[in-house]
Amino acid sequence: MNFLKEHKKNFIALGFTLVVFILGYLLYTLFFKPNPAPIVIEKPQATSTSGGLPVAKPGTGQVAPADQPVTGLPKETNQPLNQSSVIALGGLTQTAELNQTPSLAATLSANGNDLQYYNKQDGKFYRLTKDGQASLLADTVFHEVKKITWSPNKNKAILEYPDQAKIIYDFKNKKQISLPKHWQDFNFSPDGSKIVLKSLAADPSNRWLAVADAEGAATQRVAALGDKDDTVYPSWSPNNQTVAMYTEGISYDQQRVYFVGLNNENFKALTIDGRGFEPKWAPKGDRLLYSVYSSSSDLKPELWLANAQGENIGAGRNKLDIQTWADKCVFSATAEIYCAVPERLEAGAGLFPDLAKNTKDNLYKIDAQTGLKKLIAIPEGGFTMSDLIISADGSYLYFTDVNTGKINKIKLK
Repeated sequence: MNFLKEHKKNFIALGFTLVVFILGYLLYTLFFKPNPAPIVIEKPQATSTSGGLPVAKPGTGQVAPADQPVTGLPKETNQPLNQSSVIALGGLTQTAELNQTPSLAATLSANGNDLQYYNKQDGKFYRLTKDGQASLLADTVFHEVKKITWSPNKNKAILEYPDQAKIIYDFKNKKQISLPKHWQDFNFSPDGSKIVLKSLAADPSNRWLAVADAEGAATQRVAALGDKDDTVYPSWSPNNQTVAMYTEGISYDQQRVYFVGLNNENFKALTIDGRGFEPKWAPKGDRLLYSVYSSSSDLKPELWLANAQGENIGAGRNKLDIQTWADKCVFSATAEIYCAVPERLEAGAGLFPDLAKNTKDNLYKIDAQTGLKKLIAIPEGGFTMSDLIISADGSYLYFTDVNTGKINKIKLK
């Protein structure tokens, strides 16, 4: 105790000196210390033997598992860093903006080259060339259209409004036909002469899967829906074999998909490993691309491909190890699949797709026969892509940016 008393003043003085030193050092670091010289990273140069493949450089030894799902993260390419390519070669790729206003439901025109879309700003429909030249498709103004379903020949479209009003508009003959408000989830037949729909009356006992002609007349009931309408997916197959699908649960992570024809056919069922079923037909109607989420994927959507025709239904079912939604994919005329794949997905994105609304997408191409996939483009500028469209000759891929509604193109070849 006496020792502490005797040296108390010395301890206080020492402590004060230390505090002053520390404060002085912090001030020097923040305001007076010179910045270190910048570190320059040299771009790697690919080396190769004469006529052979590039020679591998020393790496970190980290190898990704073969079954790791693709989430859109960029892969190594021989393209120089930060240098974009005019054509999709697997790296940073130039994109061209084709319109200046928010659009809805862009689709390929019947000529296979131009696009058709709804301008959300002025309420009119336009035709758009690959060079960005726009012309009116119709003089009529359609205010606040919420959803559009195009016919395969692109001469007609079903327009839906926020107040549940619905019409079929004939662009060729410039006429419109009103549809019942309780009709929902439309899909055209391959030749555009008929539509399949859900007729959802207030009474569940009077709810039907139905078919009508392209004028909204000659309605034919196909199957009773009851209170199961949420599990029914109107989707007319390109080969005219089926008009809809419906799902039935087996377990938490498994369901069966049943195919519905017009003549009470007894088709095989397709077993799927997940929920949130979202289908997309291959051009010939022989295969089905679909996405589902499950507990094994942290409730993130995963792509699958399966045979879906006649006795082959369910055969050749293949998980593609790509995490995205089927509606972010498109089949080319040669049955290749192009998909916008988010760079990262949060757990639960399958249940809550808005989690990926501001996530950049990269573009992948999948061989529908072998399931082989490769990164073909990292769109310059960073986009959340929707409504992917391939030109008839396969030269261009068009997409709509989710956050601006503007239409862009990428040159594929």
